Amino acid sequence: MEKIVVVGAGQAGAACVAKLRAEGFAGAITLIGAEAVPPYQRPPLSKAYLLGEMTLDRLLLRPESYYREAGIDLMLGAAVQAIDPLARQITLDGETIAYDALVLATGSVPRRLPAAVGGDLGGVHVVRGLADVDAMAPGMQPGRRALIVGGGYIGLEAAAVARKRGMAVTLIEMAPRILQRVAAPETSDYFRALHRAHGVDIRESVGLTRLVGADHVTGAILSDGVELPCDMVIVGIGIAPDTALAEAAGLTIENGIATDAQGRTSDPAIWAAGDCASFPYRGARIRLESVQNAIDQAELVAQNILGAGLDYHPEPWFWSDQYDVKLQIAGLNTGYDRVVLRDGGAARSHWYYAGERLLAVDAMNDPRGYMIGKRLIAAGISPDPAVVGDAAQDLKPLLQG
Repeated sequence: MEKIVVVGAGQAGAACVAKLRAEGFAGAITLIGAEAVPPYQRPPLSKAYLLGEMTLDRLLLRPESYYREAGIDLMLGAAVQAIDPLARQITLDGETIAYDALVLATGSVPRRLPAAVGGDLGGVHVVRGLADVDAMAPGMQPGRRALIVGGGYIGLEAAAVARKRGMAVTLIEMAPRILQRVAAPETSDYFRALHRAHGVDIRESVGLTRLVGADHVTGAILSDGVELPCDMVIVGIGIAPDTALAEAAGLTIENGIATDAQGRTSDPAIWAAGDCASFPYRGARIRLESVQNAIDQAELVAQNILGAGLDYHPEPWFWSDQYDVKLQIAGLNTGYDRVVLRDGGAARSHWYYAGERLLAVDAMNDPRGYMIGKRLIAAGISPDPAVVGDAAQDLKPLLQG
């Protein structure tokens, strides 16, 4: 193994190259990013960075000097046009680069509103990369009106920031409730109440028919016939795995770039990690969109390229900051049939069970509940729901089984 090329300079790509060097790989490493800035954190973009509480230099995962000192060829502002699996080389900007192993860490792309409904008007934004947020920030002025399309975590975080910036905010969600795809009704209820208490006009079971305006958005016609004036639209309707390169190269695509348990794609010399990659998990094939997954999966891929032969067993966790509430999530709630409320007043958590088995925890300003729940899930311990639901009982003894 002489040369490893990583396409995608996000969290996964950065974690992969750093792990390769940490594991002692002395060959050539090239990290290619389409953006003009070194790898940076994405989660703070829709929170602290958009609020002006975090500067670009603090966003960076590592200083640019790290890559130079580690002997990693960091190519920024470079778009890969094609992969030639037979020749084991990629093409970008008119040149070819050979590889012995290729890692695709291409991430995901935001779903946008189609031009036919006004998605290409000025003032219509998505929240994904640095350029998106930099373009959005100047329009977030006190007294202006923001429409948030989508009631998932990105939409709710954007709504919180817009309110903090003094904007009038309306959020529409075409599903019957916000967070319907990812959380229980109890968690939806909590965040609906939180946002309404901060002045957000939340409208559920309401979709977008079209946006109006000449060059810049001035309003929206909703599915219930209401015409709503607005100065800015933030679209948070999900992301899709960026599989274009992989698909063109003939790799197997199944809810992302399909990999085996070790991160290898259908081509033995090509690996994938992060948002773009799907992998086997408990008899199914899943894809995780989280910092934790990007780092852990990419580091595992780095080890496996060097011959470790390790299977990926994720321990999922996620977080979201909205106003003065920190939501921390441990586990995956897929298949739950019961939610147990642990109400400690300011600290509150929702515990998801499937039968007697603990699956996941949503913890709102409850770091202790989150940490204990995370450890219980990792250990395969499912505590008595009656104990969990009694906020007067200490959870720590549960870790002893």
